Amino acid sequence: MTSSTPAPVALITGASRGIGAATALAFARAGWRIAITARTRVEGQTHRHQLRRPDGRALAGSLESTAEAVRGAGAEVCATTMDLMDPASLDAALDAVLAHFGRVDLLVNNAVYQDRESNALLADLDDAALARTLQGNVVAPLRLVRRLLPVLVAQGGGLIVNVGSGAGQADPPMPADQGAWGYAYGASKAALARLAGCINVEYGARGVRACSVNPGVVGTEAVTATLGDGGALERRYGAMAPASIAAALLWLATHPEALAALARQPQLIDLQALVRREGLQADATA
Repeated sequence: MTSSTPAPVALITGASRGIGAATALAFARAGWRIAITARTRVEGQTHRHQLRRPDGRALAGSLESTAEAVRGAGAEVCATTMDLMDPASLDAALDAVLAHFGRVDLLVNNAVYQDRESNALLADLDDAALARTLQGNVVAPLRLVRRLLPVLVAQGGGLIVNVGSGAGQADPPMPADQGAWGYAYGASKAALARLAGCINVEYGARGVRACSVNPGVVGTEAVTATLGDGGALERRYGAMAPASIAAALLWLATHPEALAALARQPQLIDLQALVRREGLQADATA
């Protein structure tokens, strides 16, 4: 980038904490302009169908805290609330970002519906819980993509990264009530994983690229609240820090030829393997 070339814009959903917050900070430090969305604007805010810690406390993190960190890194930020369960808020959030920056170069579909019902056992999973999970993890990100695609085509291209999960491509190693995932969550992530391929086939010739990534088990507030600190999946697979996953996402966004080769593979891009293979080092303060 030169002084006369505006910095690219990264739109990161679900950026109040965890992978989303770490990704916003990583791209900010790399010189990008940052747009962030989440449902929780201020610390401690409560919502319906909200994941909480086992003791009932709300998860730490908010849009305001992430925005403050991004500004501290010297980046311009547009922070707007967005609720995956409210289609009107999805539209309003994207409209606000486009009104502020005039473009989006990268969309990271990271936001996820967070409620323990998504990981219910089959016998305990009701239709309404399944519908909510699919709305949050499939319908909402698809709505954002469909509204953003004409913008990306008009501006000459862009990148969409859908944050998936190993739960969408493998059977759980144990029942959900013993520390693994449930059907609703796994099914929703399996559906999301199919989106990138359709984008590439239908829009690749017009400059739009997409990929699906698997961050693996990550030491986030949400994972700790869902699976426990040092839970069964963490003991089996290990957990990587959110900042390391953010470093992998930044690497993908800035290495287009490598990304193109990885995106052609039928499976999700394994971000933890990418961190190890490329020797990616996250900022210790992230």
